[in-house]
Amino acid sequence: MPQVPLTSPATGQPTPSHFIHTADAHFVDNAGRTLLLRGINLSGADKAPVGAQSQQLEGFWEAGETGEESFVGRPLNLDDGSADVHLSRLRGWGYNMLRYVVTWEALEHAGPGKYDYDFMDYTVRVLRKCKEYGFRIYMDPHQDIWSRFSGGSGAPYWTLLACGINPRHFTATQAAIVHSEYPTPADANPADFPAMIWSTNYGRLASQTLFTLFFAGREFAPKCIIDGQNIQDYLQSHFIAAFGELADRIRDAGDLLDECVIGWDSMNEPFEGFCGYADLNTVPTKQTSTLKKGTFPTPAQSLRLGMGQAQTVDNWKFTSMGPKRDGTVTIDPRGKTMWADPETEPDGVHPKWGWKRDPGWKLGTCIWALHGVWDIESGTVLIPDYFRYRADGQEVVFTDDYWRPHWQNFATRMRQSHPEAILFVAPPVFVPPPEISEDYLKGRCCLSTHYYDGLTLVTRHWNWFNADALGILRGKYSSNLPAVKIGERAIRKSLQEQLGYLKDDAKVLGAYPTIIGEIGIPYDMDGKKAYGYTDGGKHKGDFSSQQKALDASLNAADGPNALNFTIWNYCPDNSHEWGDGWNMEDLSVWSVDDLRPTTRYRMQVSDASSARLLKKGQSAAPSAAGSSLSLSTIAAESPIDDDRTVVPRRPSSQLLSDWDNAFDFLTDGARAVKAFCRPFPTAIVGIPTDIQFDISKAEFKLTVRVRPEDAPRRERLGLGPDESQRPNEAELPTEIYVPLVHYASDKARSDPQREQSPVTPSLADRTLSKSSDSLSGMTKSSIPDPLGLFSKDSDLLSLSVDVSEGRWTVEGQTLKWWYPVPSSGPPREYTIIIRRAGGVIKTADATTGGWFASWSACLDGCCTVM
Repeated sequence: MPQVPLTSPATGQPTPSHFIHTADAHFVDNAGRTLLLRGINLSGADKAPVGAQSQQLEGFWEAGETGEESFVGRPLNLDDGSADVHLSRLRGWGYNMLRYVVTWEALEHAGPGKYDYDFMDYTVRVLRKCKEYGFRIYMDPHQDIWSRFSGGSGAPYWTLLACGINPRHFTATQAAIVHSEYPTPADANPADFPAMIWSTNYGRLASQTLFTLFFAGREFAPKCIIDGQNIQDYLQSHFIAAFGELADRIRDAGDLLDECVIGWDSMNEPFEGFCGYADLNTVPTKQTSTLKKGTFPTPAQSLRLGMGQAQTVDNWKFTSMGPKRDGTVTIDPRGKTMWADPETEPDGVHPKWGWKRDPGWKLGTCIWALHGVWDIESGTVLIPDYFRYRADGQEVVFTDDYWRPHWQNFATRMRQSHPEAILFVAPPVFVPPPEISEDYLKGRCCLSTHYYDGLTLVTRHWNWFNADALGILRGKYSSNLPAVKIGERAIRKSLQEQLGYLKDDAKVLGAYPTIIGEIGIPYDMDGKKAYGYTDGGKHKGDFSSQQKALDASLNAADGPNALNFTIWNYCPDNSHEWGDGWNMEDLSVWSVDDLRPTTRYRMQVSDASSARLLKKGQSAAPSAAGSSLSLSTIAAESPIDDDRTVVPRRPSSQLLSDWDNAFDFLTDGARAVKAFCRPFPTAIVGIPTDIQFDISKAEFKLTVRVRPEDAPRRERLGLGPDESQRPNEAELPTEIYVPLVHYASDKARSDPQREQSPVTPSLADRTLSKSSDSLSGMTKSSIPDPLGLFSKDSDLLSLSVDVSEGRWTVEGQTLKWWYPVPSSGPPREYTIIIRRAGGVIKTADATTGGWFASWSACLDGCCTVM
């Protein structure tokens, strides 16, 4: 790695010891070591307020209309001790990076320019708690399908009304499919919401219109003027200002920027809307975001439906071989329209939200008819290619023409509050970024892209075949047949190649790193077999299919790609019934419903995040209103009355004492933990050229290339001389996270609390005062460590290590490897292989039948986790 600069390229200020550089296509610490930042999204639960999951219809619309619902409590509960438990778990899994999910609605739900400073201050408190645990964070302005009131998440309710839309008619017109109203408001059965059908909203009128107005309103909707601005400027200015307010609040906290919060993602998964559509009478064949599943109107049919006109549309089903046409369906809105009634704004002024609409923007009619795109009376599209060309006659290139100007405005505002921010560049899904001037990037940038194994995600099954989806989209094949991959080895190779394509996209920006901001798999595979929903429950706890699928995806980030990533997601209130609490997605790596049964505890999620002790032997279904999981819900066994009793808050240290040892703590409730808790190098002297990990053998191999310029400088981390350093050795080691989950010693798995973690009055009483090189030079603070995961105890792991050169030591779950850096001449290549001494750990949930079979004999009459 070239010597990192002494001053920031963005500000010219000296770089402190905690500074993370973006150079030579990598993250780099201030000493010059390559960093891999890997972690998780915290959290999918942030898409809605506490107690307001997407399946809940009661109070749903009213919450938006009043603007009074607060997101305080997301993503973690700071008041009951559970935040420490969740963060201890995430840190114990080796994660050093969090993508912190925040929606626009959470910031500005009360109305235009009315910010929720209580939520912002709560966010600062949560960020400080994350900092205690040594996490680096990049903030995620999250959205899906625009807003939770249009079937997704993100924007406040009032933005829909500002666009002249009546969201209460989305279901009738199928302008959007809303989970809580599925299939109809009068006969809602949200439990039957089909997997991933929410994503078909990208091909429906609401999101097509909203994103067109947001990104290109000036171009395509010049008559849409509100408060003297085009709707594009109105929406973008509010979005940017809201996140600017949050950035100001984080800056003013004084202790978070750069030490903890290192940068800002741009809008999550931005959508093109209608921009670039060649013909409104047909569905674009190259549109990457629309899944063919359920009803599938053409854009022209959507326009007519939006004005209350019945349409017969194609219907599709998704099979193991992909989408298949399944006849037609007639949708009859019965005269209901998507467009707001003019009477809602007397004299053009909204009585609650206060904006004034220009007289040229007439409510009650389709804005695209208002602009002459189609004729309402005849239903004829008059200008089929209206969205194909700009005003100057040039064909639309969405990322260049509309996304990039917005990104530049957003980036400029974030840098006002956070001058050293790393700007995470997130173009539309699977679309390469456009060129962006260094006047904006300033040497502080990272490509932020997403990847999911689409076949597994939609079918909820790990298949014996797959396809190079990204290769098809990028024109790699003349036909789809060569893109089909047969067998697990071919699938794994293909996934790794696809992530390689995405990594190469960063070259458009320059020599900057790439992070896969979202990657993950569904856990409710095969009819929720692993939850015991099939075959008499004999497969309960068996996540072997999920492990194969997730290992294939995360293996794709290894190999020569050596990618940074944040998995989607960790959801504290995930349940088997409702998944992550959003559109039946179930991608959380952990769930309260997967905690192991014991004779000591019985737990139920409640909408108050509190524990309820149940009468021994009493059955209780998971609460559909579950919101913020609290591990304070687990309480020691005590006499139980017939009535349920709320358990008082327990100290954090007592919460962790509910597990016999660190291994049990890190695996309890985790789903396919061996796939997502995997070894990786956190700080590397040189460049990682290959990372291999074989789950079945617990065998890890790292290959590094070391050049003379890769010599790290210890003093740049604020460290003094190392008395143990040997001649010709690098001043700092390569550091590798070696997970207890795969490499725990027999002693660490058997000793209660490892005989080192007695219950203490406070979690903070068990902290590790560490030097900055003990955790990749990324923080100087102390990390709460009640289970001794970061101690210098070498008995935690049982390792057999082979190195091509150098020496190594182990501290907690970190292996440090020193080797020479050449003073001149060609690069050198070194390898390290790590195995578990004594062989692979065999666990009950790794065998067929899962842990259910192991516990079935003692379930009758015993306490169980619900």
